[in-house]
Amino acid sequence: MIPGEILLAEDPIQANLGRVTQELEVTNTGDRPVQVGSHFHFFEVNRALQFDREASFGMRLNIPSGNAVRFEPGQTHRVTLVAFGGERTCLRSQCSHRGNGPNSVSKTASTVAAAPLGARIR
Repeated sequence: MIPGEILLAEDPIQANLGRVTQELEVTNTGDRPVQVGSHFHFFEVNRALQFDREASFGMRLNIPSGNAVRFEPGQTHRVTLVAFGGERTCLRSQCSHRGNGPNSVSKTASTVAAAPLGARIR
């Protein structure tokens, strides 16, 4: 091996293999672009994004770390979300997440708390 040499695997790497995924259609109803990073709790994204918010609870974009998806005004994207791993504890970003983990109590509380913030929950 040469110092600094990178040895690549023979087969492609499949990220998030075996994790629960969810496909959603997301529309930017706002007048400004919205960009969402790879590890942001999708439930808490900008309120101008319209989608099945409840289905996104405890999930993030299924894209490589450090990347993002940009939603232009009026644009609709079909995105794939993946469940958070580990303890599945999300720290609040917009103070809409009440409680930790994927349990139904924290999901219900978060859904109720997100409504006054203008989040469109279908």
